[in-house]
Amino acid sequence: MSRTLLKSLVRGVAAGAALALVAMPAQAENVFRFAFQGDIKSLDPYSLKETFTIGMHAAVYEALVTRDKDMKIVPQLAESWETPEPTRWRFHLRKGVKFHDGSPFTADDVIFSAQRVRAPGSNFQTNVPADAEFVKVDDYTVDMVLKRPNPIAIAQFPTWYIMSKTWAEKNGAVQPTAPTAGNPGYATLHENGTGPFVITEQQPGVKTIFKKFPGYWGKVESNLDQAVFTTISNDATRVAALLSGEVDWMDPVPLQDQQRVNASGTATVMTGPELRTIFLGMDQWRDELKDSSVKGKNPFKDPKVREAFYLAIDEDTIAKRVMRGQATPSALLIAPALYDRAGEFKRPATDLKKAKELMAEAGYPDGFSLTMDCPNDRYVNDEAICQAVVSMLARIGVKVNLNAQPKAKYFAKVLAPGYDTSFYLVGWTPSSQDSHNILFEIAGCRKAGDKSGRGGWNLGGYCNPKIDEIADKVEGETDKTKRDALIKEGFDLIQADWGYIPLHQQALAWGVSKKVHLVQRPDNMLLLYWVSKDKTPS
Repeated sequence: MSRTLLKSLVRGVAAGAALALVAMPAQAENVFRFAFQGDIKSLDPYSLKETFTIGMHAAVYEALVTRDKDMKIVPQLAESWETPEPTRWRFHLRKGVKFHDGSPFTADDVIFSAQRVRAPGSNFQTNVPADAEFVKVDDYTVDMVLKRPNPIAIAQFPTWYIMSKTWAEKNGAVQPTAPTAGNPGYATLHENGTGPFVITEQQPGVKTIFKKFPGYWGKVESNLDQAVFTTISNDATRVAALLSGEVDWMDPVPLQDQQRVNASGTATVMTGPELRTIFLGMDQWRDELKDSSVKGKNPFKDPKVREAFYLAIDEDTIAKRVMRGQATPSALLIAPALYDRAGEFKRPATDLKKAKELMAEAGYPDGFSLTMDCPNDRYVNDEAICQAVVSMLARIGVKVNLNAQPKAKYFAKVLAPGYDTSFYLVGWTPSSQDSHNILFEIAGCRKAGDKSGRGGWNLGGYCNPKIDEIADKVEGETDKTKRDALIKEGFDLIQADWGYIPLHQQALAWGVSKKVHLVQRPDNMLLLYWVSKDKTPS
């Protein structure tokens, strides 16, 4: 053997050993490995309102209040709160809390975070009431002063995480990083929260490593020393990783693989109802529809075309065949569990004959072409649902060019300035667990210069000013009967306008190792502080 070859082999063995040391944590550590079909887009907790990412942020960041295992609001960084008057909320902050860099948590951080979360570039502007003024009473007391009573003022606080003022100023992260930003900001790749875990490594699209924070102020149910997240976009690869023991948790388990996972003896499919509603939206804002064969006008501005699309899409078939029975067709943009009068709404039956008549009446007897945006790694069978929609619309002469992309590219496109989409699929769980969120954020009119966040996720620009009036009344109404009646009026208008096409609530399907113990809430958030794993004997 030549000396050169020998040196190469030695270097190769040394490099391999070094890689092994990097890849394999100390044997004494209890490590939880998990995989999702998409990526953690950003570590900036105000960048993208997407459930999986928000759940990952919850491991390192905390809010004034949070939700417990039963989805009830409970204290977190605020140990208590009260309303000394109808328009004033007073929060008593927890003392002795440290950020990961060792700096103390105080009222200044709350006030800074309230400004940052409502600043341009934030995707969480509606989590804090637009009219709220935050006032520092002392270092550990903050008042939120509103212009009028608001019974759900803190309903979205559990996903508004508090950031360090000094850290953000020191690192040029005062402004939130929009999901469409070309260059990542400092907070996109770094974190400094108060949560029970710290992120020690972040490789976007590859892996993220969480480690237990020794200076955490509270007690955690989790017995994990480390958690390693890996993006595995391919369904078959993700399932194989679970069954081989390479990962302890994965989501989602493809419908066709669930029986095999349950029969493996090493893992199980953890199922349950989800609060998310999958729906379709249409561009009703532009005067000319983008990437369409129709020139000089926008077919979706005509309610007859919107109704025709609705009637041509057979959601019952999607639920039975594409979703294999693990979806509940919906007439509303909100899950029935979140609105007591949801049962009063019914989905119109699929009617191809009427859909064709409506298209002809609207001036499109032969249909038209357009592009549909769809994620392919975000929701259960998302691309397959879109493919089914493409086939169904073809029956009324509509040619749909499907643009299915990973969620990072998908959200960057549809949330770009001007909302670059003509027809799209999205899923939504109201972070407030309340109908007002739908009326305000999904169905609210988008207006230039409006800093309230109204219509922030109204990607198609649907607008009925009457709904805005109703949403504002709903926000301040304290009488439940009156409030539910107002909500019904708003949902009636959306349905009458054919403003959106609700599809279904999907079912949760987590693949979980039998060595792992965790909590599955209907909001579909994996929360690491409730994850424990049986330790491997050393």
